[in-house]
Amino acid sequence: MAAARVPPAAAVREATLRKLERFSALRGKPVAPGEFWDIVAITAADEKQKCAYKQQLTEKLKRGELPLGVQYHVFVDPTGAKIGNGGSTLCALQCLEKLYGDKWDSFTILLIHSGGYSQRLPNASALGKIFTALPLGNPIYHMLDLKLAMYIDFPSHMNPGILVTCADDIELYSLGESECISFDKPGFTALAHPSSLTVGTTHGVFVLEPCDHSEYRDLEYRCCYRFLHKPSIEKMHQCNAVCRARPFPKQDFAEDNTPLKLDTEYVYTDSVFYMDHKSMKKLLLFYENLGTLNCEIDAYGDFLQALGPGATMEYTRNTSNVTKEESELIEMRQRIFHLLKGTSLNVVVLNNSKFYHIGTTEEYLFHLTSDSNLKAELGLQFIASSIFPAVSEYFEKTPCIIQSILDSGCSVAPGSVVEYSRLEPDVSVGENCIISGSYITTNTAVPAYSFVCSLSLKINKHLSYSSMVFGVRDNLKKTVKTLSDIQFLHFFGVSFLSCLDLWNLRATKELFSGNGTCLSLWTARIFPVCCSLSDSVTTSLKMLSAVKNKSAFNLRSYELLSIEDMLGCKDVEDMVAYREQIFIDINLKEKSDLETS
Repeated sequence: MAAARVPPAAAVREATLRKLERFSALRGKPVAPGEFWDIVAITAADEKQKCAYKQQLTEKLKRGELPLGVQYHVFVDPTGAKIGNGGSTLCALQCLEKLYGDKWDSFTILLIHSGGYSQRLPNASALGKIFTALPLGNPIYHMLDLKLAMYIDFPSHMNPGILVTCADDIELYSLGESECISFDKPGFTALAHPSSLTVGTTHGVFVLEPCDHSEYRDLEYRCCYRFLHKPSIEKMHQCNAVCRARPFPKQDFAEDNTPLKLDTEYVYTDSVFYMDHKSMKKLLLFYENLGTLNCEIDAYGDFLQALGPGATMEYTRNTSNVTKEESELIEMRQRIFHLLKGTSLNVVVLNNSKFYHIGTTEEYLFHLTSDSNLKAELGLQFIASSIFPAVSEYFEKTPCIIQSILDSGCSVAPGSVVEYSRLEPDVSVGENCIISGSYITTNTAVPAYSFVCSLSLKINKHLSYSSMVFGVRDNLKKTVKTLSDIQFLHFFGVSFLSCLDLWNLRATKELFSGNGTCLSLWTARIFPVCCSLSDSVTTSLKMLSAVKNKSAFNLRSYELLSIEDMLGCKDVEDMVAYREQIFIDINLKEKSDLETS
């Protein structure tokens, strides 16, 4: 009699646990040749970000949190125009060539794109999305640790080449007992996940060649006829990307948890992709002959859309998904198309897989406090490496406390996340808040849906602090071009112009950092600089309270910075030291409790 099939959700949990355990065993220990990646590279947007990443990598290696014997690198984008993750990929290839010469043709390389400023999840802005903390492991896992754990099986089944991924997504999957994912075919190979058509409109979608079997398989190797980047539902149908569910046991889709019924339409969406050394060299030679890249290239939209026998130049003129349309973009896409035309795109279909994106405040709060699926699959904790005496049971969602110390009498409402913070007695945090890197003093109430993130700053060689506050639903990326239009910006749901009146500030060009052409909450100089961490939080919460209560709070007596300004003078060393001291104090408290029990 055949063995009973493990339910899909349980299979994902078991596979994920095995990977986490295997990675945990490698932390702080030398790895054998072929056992792990030869090189792990992270991209950074500028020198400040590069220094922050290198410092955190050094600290993690010192604490034994990463496998040893691996070359860890941070590659910074060239100064000048934004070049996108495609441009960052080309730049990273050039850096690898300079560092290793001909040796790198035998390496397995993991390239993690983390060069953005995380405007949609600003608690990751200062220290980087790839160093976002998760309520998992001890010491606490960052996204970097989770990436390395989830891809731990790849290097030993991979030809020399590079695997490209982003810093803010999680891929979970299960395979049959004797199956493994191999990256051993020429050209490009991408992972594919079954998703609803709605999810497909915000991702890359594979148009697969027909297959010659109908039975269920966790793992399928398929050829891709054509790749679509963020297509409309109509486009998916027109290009034959839409599949109908086959009769296999499947519980839910990846990102939106829509049940997969027998009559459900679905598509296969992208996550990470691999390219062999020959393809890498072809792109590198193209980049070196190019000279300077002056437009944003998308590694998914502009590389993958050129692949497969059905690829056409049609996409090169479609700029609907481009944030900034440069004059060179169409010509550059066409050159890349001709360069890669005829290159194969192989697809590893993972039918029992999940794809999670944690790149916005709302996604972050949902996945860490409310998403029972991810919590079960990863083993996420309610309290991770923290002191939090007021533990309560919740049903639909919980608070999430990560490496923080909360004194007696504190309360954190369900749906809120507190990370790397100290909360004194009788502090209350409302629902759906994010508190990061902060020190909140006694008898303070943080309103629901608040975002509070504190940064250490080095201003004129002096250590200072500033805390950014706003609503978790505020759009920091929204820009206006004239001062008369700042009324259309909203701070905690209130017109920004009204907020300025309450704070006794004038709407002038000098109020905004940068060149004054893009006015936004990101560039607004409204956050006070203070001498202590606790004072910066208290002061910023007062300006937030003034908006909520429609009362006056004079900011003109303070030195004010924008978030953009803060990132330009952040003191990474002090922020890392603050986190480390919290970790030490928690361990001392736990040790003391054990000795007295």
